[in-house]
Amino acid sequence: MASNSEKAAQQQQDGDAAASSSSAPTQTTPLLGSKTSTTEHLDEFSSLPARDAAILREQVEVPDVTASFFSMFRYVTPIDTFMLVTATVAGVLEGTARPLMTLVFGALTQTFTDYFRYNPYDNQIFANGTYHDIYFNGTYFNGTAYNGTESSWSSSEYDYNAYQDFMENYLSPEDFQRRVNSLVLFFVYIAVGDVLLSYIQMFVFIDRGEVLSSRIREHYLKATLKQNIGYFDRLGSGEVTTRISADTLLIQDAISEKIGFIISNLTTFFVAFGIGFALSYRLTFIMTSIAVFVLTTFFLSSGKMVKFYKLALGGVSTGGSLAEEVLSSVRNVQAFGIQERLVMKYDKFLALSEKYAVKAGLAAGVMTGTMWLGVFANDALAFWQGSRFLARGELSVLRVITILMAMVQGTYAIANISPHVRSISNGMAAASKIYQTIDRASVIDSSDKSGRRLDSAQGDIELRGVRFIYPSRPNVTVLDDFNLKIKAGSTVALVGASGSGKSTIVGLLERFYKPLDGQVMLDGVDINELNIHWLRSQIALVSQEPTLFSCSVFENVAYGLIGTPYERVSEIEKRKMVVEACMQANAMSFIETLPEGLDTNVGERGFLMSGGQKQRIAIARAIVGNPKILLLDEATSALDTKSEGVVQEALDRASKNRTTIVIAHRLSTIKDATCIVVMRRGQILESGSHNELLAKKGEYFQLVDAQKIHQQKAELIAELQSHVHEVVESSSSASGSLEISSIDEDEKALDDSASEDKSETDKLLSLQRTKTAKSLALHKTHTEKSVASIAAARIVDNRAAEEAGRRQYGFFETVAFILDLATPEVKYNLVGATFSGILGLSYPCLGLFYGRCVEAFRSYPQDTAYMLREVDTFAGLFFMLACVSFISALISLSLFAFAGQKLVRRIRLMTLRQMLRMDISFFDRDENTTGSLTSTLSRDAQAVDGLSGTTLGQILSSLMIVVSSVTLALIISWNLGLVCTACVPLMLAAGFYRFYILAKFNRKNQKSHEGSAAFACEATSAIRTVATLTLEDEVLEKYHEGLAKIIVSNRPATHYSAFLYGLAQGMVYFIMALAYWYGSLFIRRREYTIFQFYVTFMAVVFGSQSAGIMFSYAPDMGKAFQAAQNIKALFELQPQIDTWSDEGDVPQNVQGEVVFKNVHFRYPTRPQVPVLRGLNLRIKPGQFAALVGSSGCGKSTTIGLMEQFYSPLAGQILLDGHDISLFNINEYRKQIALVSQEPTLYAGTLRENVMLGSTVPVTQEQVETACKQANIHDFIMSLPDGYDTLAGSKGMLLSGGQKQRIAIARALIRNPTILLLDEATSALDSESEKVVQAALDAAAKGRTTISVAHRLSTIQKADIIFVFENGRVLESGTHQELLANKSKYYELVQMQALEASE
Repeated sequence: MASNSEKAAQQQQDGDAAASSSSAPTQTTPLLGSKTSTTEHLDEFSSLPARDAAILREQVEVPDVTASFFSMFRYVTPIDTFMLVTATVAGVLEGTARPLMTLVFGALTQTFTDYFRYNPYDNQIFANGTYHDIYFNGTYFNGTAYNGTESSWSSSEYDYNAYQDFMENYLSPEDFQRRVNSLVLFFVYIAVGDVLLSYIQMFVFIDRGEVLSSRIREHYLKATLKQNIGYFDRLGSGEVTTRISADTLLIQDAISEKIGFIISNLTTFFVAFGIGFALSYRLTFIMTSIAVFVLTTFFLSSGKMVKFYKLALGGVSTGGSLAEEVLSSVRNVQAFGIQERLVMKYDKFLALSEKYAVKAGLAAGVMTGTMWLGVFANDALAFWQGSRFLARGELSVLRVITILMAMVQGTYAIANISPHVRSISNGMAAASKIYQTIDRASVIDSSDKSGRRLDSAQGDIELRGVRFIYPSRPNVTVLDDFNLKIKAGSTVALVGASGSGKSTIVGLLERFYKPLDGQVMLDGVDINELNIHWLRSQIALVSQEPTLFSCSVFENVAYGLIGTPYERVSEIEKRKMVVEACMQANAMSFIETLPEGLDTNVGERGFLMSGGQKQRIAIARAIVGNPKILLLDEATSALDTKSEGVVQEALDRASKNRTTIVIAHRLSTIKDATCIVVMRRGQILESGSHNELLAKKGEYFQLVDAQKIHQQKAELIAELQSHVHEVVESSSSASGSLEISSIDEDEKALDDSASEDKSETDKLLSLQRTKTAKSLALHKTHTEKSVASIAAARIVDNRAAEEAGRRQYGFFETVAFILDLATPEVKYNLVGATFSGILGLSYPCLGLFYGRCVEAFRSYPQDTAYMLREVDTFAGLFFMLACVSFISALISLSLFAFAGQKLVRRIRLMTLRQMLRMDISFFDRDENTTGSLTSTLSRDAQAVDGLSGTTLGQILSSLMIVVSSVTLALIISWNLGLVCTACVPLMLAAGFYRFYILAKFNRKNQKSHEGSAAFACEATSAIRTVATLTLEDEVLEKYHEGLAKIIVSNRPATHYSAFLYGLAQGMVYFIMALAYWYGSLFIRRREYTIFQFYVTFMAVVFGSQSAGIMFSYAPDMGKAFQAAQNIKALFELQPQIDTWSDEGDVPQNVQGEVVFKNVHFRYPTRPQVPVLRGLNLRIKPGQFAALVGSSGCGKSTTIGLMEQFYSPLAGQILLDGHDISLFNINEYRKQIALVSQEPTLYAGTLRENVMLGSTVPVTQEQVETACKQANIHDFIMSLPDGYDTLAGSKGMLLSGGQKQRIAIARALIRNPTILLLDEATSALDSESEKVVQAALDAAAKGRTTISVAHRLSTIQKADIIFVFENGRVLESGTHQELLANKSKYYELVQMQALEASE
């Protein structure tokens, strides 16, 4: 573990260095590798005619929306308005409590000073800083005789009238106590009201914030789902996840309890100034200058904060799209070992976000520092100017102190607002991004209710003079004056090279895009006039890459009924229709073997199903609703030959009486079509039936010839059949030698008896099948139980270990973890903490200075000069304190913002690294969907910022305030200090318990929102499927239900939290009441001076009030605490197959011999389903081996085990005689290149995508060579930007065939020893396939190649072909040998024969 941590730390340092040395992307870089901004992209249309440019621009243009504060409340209902108004009134009344407190405070201060000043029976008076004997006309006031020589006062200094005034203002101890007691009760009344009002406003704002943010989430998802497809060509689904999970939380923060804080503090500000003007407009007006300065700085700084946070969010969301791409293709990432390269690309966006977030933090530092400057400058000015008004007899002590406290409370209220303004700023910035989508008027709006609905669709389709350009590639014309008529009920096949415009026609029929010219007609009506929802409900589409949703098989198929007359039928009827559709699609055979049959969950994007199984479910979904028009875009490309034959027959039946358009590269699927249209570069080359086109010997003939499987001559068949027993014997030996060695004597006897009878071919072949079946049965008898027990034990142990690892971490353990992560910035944090500590000493200083100033007021009116001198001195010290506090706040918050953003960036980087480190089984689990992980990546790192920056500065200064204030109080007056201090824990406990409740609540809340974010991400990732199936309303309804449950379940925690907040707020006034009452007892007995009382009171009570503000950050702290626990739990996970490990042997002189020896395997997420059941095969160095068989038989699993995505449960996989589990995983994977069934490209240029395949730096020449071998070079060079052309999110700007050829080029540039081809040519047209296959054949020379194929023409030249069935090898041999067997492989070949129909 230590070595891994060191390695991670080194990677982080390398990453930071690389990021700092690389040039940062532009502020609005839309996609990785882009050299231009979004605005400059839009300028690409300027080269087109104005009309064309307008049509294309409106499909991708996004309005620039600047959200105002009130726009975040755009979805309020009358009930919401009533509740929010109620909460606002409660907030206003609660905010009034603090200024009212100043009236009570001023009256009590006047009472205290009067009691000390007017006390003739004490024989002394306070003047000139000391007590003096009181003497008039030769006697003391107490009547004692005096000889007239010892007095320090002359009788002329005072007269009898002064004595009379003196006596009138005299307060007896009893009167003093009664007056204090009555005034103290007002504190109690204020406290009770504050508890109630704080609870009301806090509960309502938090609850309504949750409700309104949920509505924004729903409207955002609704707006996203209704956008035209061109909008998504420049938008990654990861961005949608970031917006709906992280950004909506920012809005929720902005419209929840933060509003309550701001309302109450603003009220305090205005009421305080109102009281000030009522008592003395002149003094208040003078002090207003400071408030104006503070407010001016406040608004200027907040404007900068909004600007910088908006830019920071842009970097995070764009990076989120890249992260989503990477996580959704984690198998490809690990296979090529490109984790670190992609992480560093992600880091470029984090660097951009960090840059602007630090600037925003600096603005926050300026703003907060100015608030502190205003607070203490207010004290300085009030005492300095107030003492002068007092000296002139224009104001009383009550008025001066009340105005002072009111102005301090008012300015301090603004200071309290400043941290929360950041949340408002973040919310407005996030709302601007979200409202851009919500306010965007989609040019093709799927939610639009207008448009014609035909009584019945016949299915006549016509494309008339259509000209089309993709908005994302405005310089490439895809269709030009394209004309095509399709009669109702006919089947038309579109064939041609990749990029010829076949899939574009499907997109136009579905109204995914707008053509520049021409019309697309349905039954003679322009589809632009038709209601889009109705139009799409008449069409069923099965696309090239099938998309399933994370729910059961039944639900996935039943989605095909939405928008049809069968949508509202009963559950029983639906299930009946689903079963029938699945049988037609040849899917029931494998569905019945699933653990829960139709109710089995297919996993995120159907990852628990094989490619063929997914495709068959998708076909069932398409035909279940009996659509009028059927669009098959490579509908059978992922099916094995046997399934394809059955499904094709089903599709042929389904095509009867409906219009069917088939796009196919595998020509065997369309030979029975009514009409076949051959296309190239947006033009029709020829059209006709299969036989007509073959007779022409034109383009179609060449395509067929390219796919023709060369059957052996009749003579060769006869010859092989005469020696068939030799072929069978060798075949049996090749496929079963390893297996036989593990079987007992009974099986050997069976083998012997089977080999004796070789008289007739049919008997022999029959016996071969019998032998195989019995062999497998015997093998199952001896191994199935042991393997099952191994599987169960290993998987249960692994999951138990992980569950044990997911323990709850303690508070200090979690904080220690965060501090450990922040080690690189320790010096910044220490300096920031030091200045926060200095800022925290401000309240003890306030107590000292305040006490001396009030003490000085006692000498008025006896010694005004002394009072003015004393007040001037401490007013100067107050101003010095203001300057020190400003500098301390500015430095501490700026440093914490810098360190905090560094930490956020590091956490995001380390989190993505750790995720990519995990083995594939981690990503197979339901809780680790791509959407959930992307959401975690975006949200948790940002949440940790709740314990850094402004919040951390406030927490540290608050802690220093409490410690230093209590210490000073105990020194000055220990018994009063003890009583006041004893109350502080009560207030802090209320705040801390609220923090605990919120932390627990956030744990639960997070899981709920993770699920909803993952659901939204899944829907937007499959937007074409959602649009085609008209699932928008269904998706929104499910999303709404999920959010509604979250809101209801969160309410109890909100009640507790709001009540505890109210209790903490009211506790301040209870403590004030206690402090004044208890302190008055000592004052009454003259045990304490006013100075001692006020130092203790101001330091402890006001200090603890300030410290209590720390717990207004409880929600942020709760989220940060939970996020830190999540991150710590993730970081402590140890994958079984660890790419960070340096352990293991380095393969030397790899020859490429691959052996599977009795391999058993079950997927960890489905331990009850055996996949490989004793697989044995041997591939010699340099051989081209092909794996064929039905879907789900274990072919792709074999590829996954070769890549060490999983570890087998039993048996061994050997490379050159060495167990691959003993190799270092990274060095081992360098020997392998993978081209998967569904090609994965990343946002960036085509050059960057190809270069990702190489483990060492490569030249442009090498890139071009690899692309030439993959037959993609010419296409790339035909693009305006050549190799600098952007691939788009997930390669979305390229066709399927183009993406696959880029993926092949990426594999070839790796120069691997072993090449794994998992349906590598499935997406290629015949013309490209012929060239690419020749390139792959050439590339296979000198290296071992393992190819999984359903299209048998691609593997007929293989050195050895393994035929899989039920997780074992059924037979093996060359193409000719297996044909001679006339067994399973022979049947598959016959199904794919491409001879002309007679």
